Amino acid sequence: MPAEGLDWMATDDTLTDDEVVRLVRIGVERLGITDVRFTGGEPLLRRGLPAIVAATTALTPRPRTAITSNGLGLKHTAAALAAAGLDRVNISLDTTDPETFAAITRRDRWHDVVAGLEAARDAGLGPVKVNAVLLRGHNEHEAPRLLRWCMERGYQLRFIEQMPLDAQHGWDRSQMITADEVLASLLAEHRLTPLDGRGSAPAERFLVDDGPHTVGVIGSVTRPFCGDCNRVRLTADGQVRNCLFAREESDLRAALRGGADDAEIAERWQLAVHGKLPGHGIDDPDFLQPTRPMSAIGG
Repeated sequence: MPAEGLDWMATDDTLTDDEVVRLVRIGVERLGITDVRFTGGEPLLRRGLPAIVAATTALTPRPRTAITSNGLGLKHTAAALAAAGLDRVNISLDTTDPETFAAITRRDRWHDVVAGLEAARDAGLGPVKVNAVLLRGHNEHEAPRLLRWCMERGYQLRFIEQMPLDAQHGWDRSQMITADEVLASLLAEHRLTPLDGRGSAPAERFLVDDGPHTVGVIGSVTRPFCGDCNRVRLTADGQVRNCLFAREESDLRAALRGGADDAEIAERWQLAVHGKLPGHGIDDPDFLQPTRPMSAIGG
């Protein structure tokens, strides 16, 4: 995110808790969605998140539920989210060093994230997964150290390639730490055995030193998995994005507030998904980043 931050979305544009739950219910009951993940921005800023999770886990069939979070407030909310039925969490942590964390995030709150991870583990929100992005000039040497740190604490680590989704549109492919570089760094200290059965999941998983621990690498840029992707995103203002890199969105909020019934909303949602392109096109010479940055789309 830029140092000066981003403008907050207008309150009237944001879906209410009831609207979020209704759209999730339509997705689960009518469209066969089996997994629901609450992302952001930062989902823990949503005061109604425990109630939304509780309503989601009360659906039939019950979807698996998770959140992707920066973890800063998780030490205060993990128990309530677990009580609401949340299954697990993914927490962003790019370094084991508090000073490096402060340089990357512009916040001296490494210890708060660590406390959030511990609270999630203690609340039974497992497996606790850690998402890490390596940045050249900051933490590119930390892959083995991060892996050891996570294995010692029972967390599952996932490395993610930096993607062209920054608000400044300053992404430079030559500065990105690739999946191959991550694996080479890990292989210098560990034996990695590929695990089969990734399915539609984005991470390639590897058994570390014959187990029991695993590590994942998500090569969204250099190892695209578009053909297997089965994900769809619903933004905080009710827009469907059929790809993380989509430049077009489909408006469900207008239908929702215009009196459309569940069947019509489900049909609009299906049409949005049917328009999904065969690939993200990052390697195309005319590739353009989406207008929304990652912080306004959700991981």
